[in-house]
Amino acid sequence: MFDCCLPLTGIATSGVVLSTIREASDKDYVLTVLSDCCADGDEEVHQILTTKVFQMQAEVISLKQWIS
Repeated sequence: MFDCCLPLTGIATSGVVLSTIREASDKDYVLTVLSDCCADGDEEVHQILTTKVFQMQAEVISLKQWIS
């Protein structure tokens, strides 16, 4: 198990961010998604992923919360 936290941001919440969460979670990384630093072409998909799906494998917080 890794002791490091991997913060995730990016464009294509439903693509790059989702696939990175799946891969990194399988490798036992501790994950944090900065939800307001991610975007998707479909806002509804972004909302569903950040409020429901990602929370099963990662902490989902804002950039402000992560900085403090």
